[in-house]
Amino acid sequence: MPMKKILFCATVDFHFEKFHLPVMKWFKEQGWSVHVAAHGNLELPYTDKKFNLPIQRSPISKLNLLAYRELKALIDENQYQIIDCHTPMGGVLARLAAKSQRTKVIYTAHGFHFYKGAPRLNWLLYYPIEKLLAKNTDSLITINKEDYQTATSNRFRAAAIHHVHGVGVDTTRFRPIPDAVKQELRKKLGYVENEFLLFYAAEFNKNKNQQLLINILADLTKELPQVKLLLAGEGPLLEECRKLAKDKKVEDKVEFLGYQKDILPFLNVSDLAVASSLREGLPVNILEAMACGLPVLANKNRGHHDLIQNNKTGWMVETQHAAEYVRKIRLLASNPELRKRLGANGRSVVLEKFSITKVLAEKTAICKEYMNELEEEKWEIH
Repeated sequence: MPMKKILFCATVDFHFEKFHLPVMKWFKEQGWSVHVAAHGNLELPYTDKKFNLPIQRSPISKLNLLAYRELKALIDENQYQIIDCHTPMGGVLARLAAKSQRTKVIYTAHGFHFYKGAPRLNWLLYYPIEKLLAKNTDSLITINKEDYQTATSNRFRAAAIHHVHGVGVDTTRFRPIPDAVKQELRKKLGYVENEFLLFYAAEFNKNKNQQLLINILADLTKELPQVKLLLAGEGPLLEECRKLAKDKKVEDKVEFLGYQKDILPFLNVSDLAVASSLREGLPVNILEAMACGLPVLANKNRGHHDLIQNNKTGWMVETQHAAEYVRKIRLLASNPELRKRLGANGRSVVLEKFSITKVLAEKTAICKEYMNELEEEKWEIH
């Protein structure tokens, strides 16, 4: 009997390298052939065939029409039993291209672009598209509570709507380290013992809003000279943020780390994870920080809301309340026991709901339902 095949589709291939290798590995272990369709030339493990399609993030790019044609031909030729699609454009194109096929389509919304407080344009553009395409979706997976409520209360007509707790964190790798090891690692990376290190890993763009953290730092250093902000990432607003740090006279207190393939060493030496983003689905950077036992201070938004419990794992702060950020950082800098308590609570939350083990079990339970249906259909045919 021919091997069953699954197609994973997203806008860019590093999305799979970063978030979905455990699920791909699981399908290989079940004896399935794994194909990937996305833009890029990465060599991915657990992948039998990979297709580089010109999928673009912008919904108005003409290249997406070409990508749709190539994706439809690919789906028609290979007759996949399951298509697992991600990212807005990957989800749109895959669901349109699979419309005429007898295949189970799973779409994971990694944070709807329409949400409470989102610009009206987002609702006008993205909401109708997602609601319409839900009809072409066997399983709509949401990764935060607000999106799940939006999909269910607005009667998105997917065959099933699920809430899965993100993409999972490797809690055996991301874990707290002893203080003595932390200090040795600090020396190795060039940080001194009494520095109070804030860490944030994110692309430099409008949504991630690193300018807020730089402005807060300018207010902090007057009374907390040992504070230092570590910013990992690249992006279109990187140089603008460098200029802001210089204008605010804190360039010696902000370290721009550039793109880091592995952020674990920086999490291990830091004292506090910060996050200034305006919108999040369910941020992996915060989950990894919590798994490492760091307290979190972050902007109030739906993705952070699912992770951060005020006074238990850290605090959420309204974007405009910079003074509250300053007060909370001062409090944590002066109270190592409070930092340990909040960090320990955060790791417990991750272990309970957000570890790779927990999330993989949630996702594969959905997949097993379709696998069982396929087996039943096979016996009915014979």
